[in-house]
Amino acid sequence: MAQLVTEARRELVEHIIPFWKGLRDDTNGGYVDLVDFDLVRHPDADKGCILNSRILWFFSEAFMALGDASLLDEARHAYGMLVRMTDAENGGVFWALHADGSVADGTKHTYNQGFAIYALAAYYRASGEIEALERAKALFEVVESKCRDEGGYLEAFTADWRPESNEKLSENGVMASRTMNTLLHVMEGYTGLYEAEPIPAVRERLYEIMDILERHIWNPQKRRQEVFFDLDYNTLIDLHSFGHDIETSWLADHTLNVLGDEALAARIRPLLMAMADHTHAAALTERGFMNECERGVVDGKRVWWVQAEALLGFLNAYERTGEARYRDAVVSQWHFIADEMIDPREGSEWYAYLTADGEPMPLPIVDPWKCPYHNGRMAFEIIRRNPAIEV
Repeated sequence: MAQLVTEARRELVEHIIPFWKGLRDDTNGGYVDLVDFDLVRHPDADKGCILNSRILWFFSEAFMALGDASLLDEARHAYGMLVRMTDAENGGVFWALHADGSVADGTKHTYNQGFAIYALAAYYRASGEIEALERAKALFEVVESKCRDEGGYLEAFTADWRPESNEKLSENGVMASRTMNTLLHVMEGYTGLYEAEPIPAVRERLYEIMDILERHIWNPQKRRQEVFFDLDYNTLIDLHSFGHDIETSWLADHTLNVLGDEALAARIRPLLMAMADHTHAAALTERGFMNECERGVVDGKRVWWVQAEALLGFLNAYERTGEARYRDAVVSQWHFIADEMIDPREGSEWYAYLTADGEPMPLPIVDPWKCPYHNGRMAFEIIRRNPAIEV
């Protein structure tokens, strides 16, 4: 038996960090954005803002967790690419650049702006570079002036901020005007910015986000979040995203911790713990955590990010409640990740998806969404919390 924190640190230091360091692109900037299932790298692939923001966040947090100066150098390299992804004329960050630096997709998505804020705030905290903080604050102003209406946050825009359809964050056959996922990660980005500098306007928006979560996203009858909405927050599909619920259960709890308002926490925390409880019953198995349930049909694929978030969500629930079932879920999730989700091939990282039967699906090991954000964050949180859990 070993301590969970020992195993998580080992996975981070010996596996995840070396893999992503190895993808540094000193020719085009940033990091290689596509490594296919056969581990062939594609350095000429487009460079996505989501991937680069998450890499910037990852290396910044890794430096703060481990103190290794080489990690700050990697973060500085990622920061240079994020600066290039910023639209100096119209504000905001683009969806993607070509490898040569020209704009590949000029979409300005609220989701992307939130992640860029998250990354820039973390880089400022790691490096002390005031320019990064000023860029994060400028993006906050962009989101507040361009990406919202009286009801909350909107989704997709053209490069010059005209509304466009939301294919990028809509799935399951619907086209959403608002999404739970975008709200979640605006909250995350704003929380990171507030940790970097306690700006009153950011705090005010976090309160508003908690109110939207409680009034519109949370379904108390079904004990889950709804996912896709029209402008009036009418849900568009019967969908239970197990992964997003367990992720929200601890991410929103972190925001409550940062805000430090006991009355707000007393109001919101019970629904977060209900998310953990319900997904524990609905999605946890002896071999990993299932993906989602659409119209009563369960999708049993094992998705890399869902496994990492499930471990963290159950760890947070265990710390909140002391219930052994959550500790046992943490142990079960770690063993599934270690035994099946981590790709044992030399030069790889984690598989993206496994079938319900545990077979690796032939999907890229790195793509614009597959990055070190979820599994890296799992390791950082375990190190920070240092739970006395043996695995």
